[in-house]
Amino acid sequence: MSALSESPRISQTKAFLMSLQDTICEAIETRDPGHHFDRRELSGERGGLARPRVFRGHHIEGGAVNFSHSTGASLPPAATVRRPELVGKGFAATSLSLIFHPRNPYAPTTHMNYRFFEAGEGDDAVWWFGGGFELTPYYGFEEDARHWHQAAKKACDPFDPNRYATFKKNCDEYFFLPHRKEARGIGGIFFDDFHDQTFDRSFAFWSGAAEQFLPAYLPILDRRMNTAFTDRERDFQLYRRGRYVEFNLVYDRGTRYGLQAGGRTESILASLPPKVHWHYDWHPELGSPEETLYRDFLPPRDWCEV
Repeated sequence: MSALSESPRISQTKAFLMSLQDTICEAIETRDPGHHFDRRELSGERGGLARPRVFRGHHIEGGAVNFSHSTGASLPPAATVRRPELVGKGFAATSLSLIFHPRNPYAPTTHMNYRFFEAGEGDDAVWWFGGGFELTPYYGFEEDARHWHQAAKKACDPFDPNRYATFKKNCDEYFFLPHRKEARGIGGIFFDDFHDQTFDRSFAFWSGAAEQFLPAYLPILDRRMNTAFTDRERDFQLYRRGRYVEFNLVYDRGTRYGLQAGGRTESILASLPPKVHWHYDWHPELGSPEETLYRDFLPPRDWCEV
């Protein structure tokens, strides 16, 4: 599949994700005056395009908002492991992936990824959407957790009253570290291989859900990024960031896909936190705020219950 045969579906999803990338970057720069994204635009073979944008600021210690459009003669194994019938088919893919690691331990890390794949051409073409966003707090606040999940539910309810529950369950199950037997964070929504009747209907949900990211995250960031903290909270934040690293390098399908597809390694791994700690055989003190995170926030629960 070449750039000359780019389908209207690919063109539409590309335009949407590139515009969303601009909007998100502008919102973050507004909250971190004097700091700007490192903006690059890289053309690839076969008409591919990458727009990596990496951020190092005061409130956002490390972050990336990366857009990519790629094509190829065959899908990487990470994309066909659950769809073996597509092995060897030409493809085009667009994606926007972001991660923000705030400096303040009371402000949560967040991750979002929205993507569209098309394999084959003409009448034989198959397509599907994927995406979602999830929140990784270091200190739990019920106000934040409820706001986050209510925004996710708001994106789902107009299309199917059961969709939020399904996609929340997907998220809880996916962002789980089996070797730790614990969740990475408090989840959100996550979906893959999504195809809802028609392209237009599927795109309407997918794009609307992606647009819910900023209304979900910015109020939380604004509330927490100036909170006073001590070395104790900072040390715990860096320890918990290790869970993010472990998940991304061991389990994350997006990381595997990017590396298998021959993507730019610097862009793929720009999502990792700039600072992180590991402590041997650490356990939270009983009755501490750190224990509250493990006990009350990491186990899956219904944050939208009245």
